[in-house]
Amino acid sequence: MSALKLPAKHDVQRSFGKAATTYDEHAFLQREIVNRLFDRLDYIKLEPRRVLDLGSGTGYVSEKCRARFPKAELIVIDLAPQMLQFAKQRLPKTPALARLLGRSPSQHFICGDAESLPLASESIDAVISSATLQWCDSELVTKEVSRVLKPNGLFMFTTFGPDTLKELRSAFRAVDDKPHINEFVDMHDLGDMLVAAGFADPVMDQETITLTYTDLKSMLRELKGIGAHNVLPDRARGLMGKTQWQILTSAYEKFRVDARLPSSYEVVYGHAWKPEFSKRKSVEGQQAIGLDEFKRMVKKT
Repeated sequence: MSALKLPAKHDVQRSFGKAATTYDEHAFLQREIVNRLFDRLDYIKLEPRRVLDLGSGTGYVSEKCRARFPKAELIVIDLAPQMLQFAKQRLPKTPALARLLGRSPSQHFICGDAESLPLASESIDAVISSATLQWCDSELVTKEVSRVLKPNGLFMFTTFGPDTLKELRSAFRAVDDKPHINEFVDMHDLGDMLVAAGFADPVMDQETITLTYTDLKSMLRELKGIGAHNVLPDRARGLMGKTQWQILTSAYEKFRVDARLPSSYEVVYGHAWKPEFSKRKSVEGQQAIGLDEFKRMVKKT
């Protein structure tokens, strides 16, 4: 498992559940990142029969998947049931008769954990996930995605790197030594996790997107609006006092440029394919393959 300090799962679920009604109002950055992720899909030949939107939120990725893959069965998973309700409303309902006649692809909404997916092994052709991995144990998620993907299946995702919210992290150090900002997996470590999970030749890149605000309250209000406020186990409890707030705002003012306060996000984009055959070595150095893989190999010969 990852050595990073992770927020408690029930706190993440509760936080995003509460933010379901305000998420779309504040999620400009998240939508822009999804748009850039789908721009990358233009260069990938993909005709999946079953697509998983992992960590759907209010369903913006699901909506893009439905438009991009109109014939595919769509599975939508999120940890917060309130988010799933908004995702259901975003996607057009499929008439029952059309489903029965097989004229319209089905879509399923599941409240589930990315670290333990409620899906059968090798049942999905493509997994698309945006801004979800940073809330999870990335190592567990990559293993689960590898498990549920069919051979030659694609995992395409975005997440945030260590320089995300670096200004806010620095300002909080002037207040106390409590954790206030999530820890984020380095892009290269994430690539290693993908390889260890059985993916072939992961492609990773990153860019920094900087948002600016007139004041610190506006920025923190936006983070709270999408459910991304502090839910780390060792966080300070209770409201921040007046003196602490003054220290925080004063420390953040050092970053002001042209009358605006910057907030940096290191956005990581990645994709990797699950190979048709995975090769594993036993302790004695001999190759070991699973029965299902052996059957596929036999069929190929």
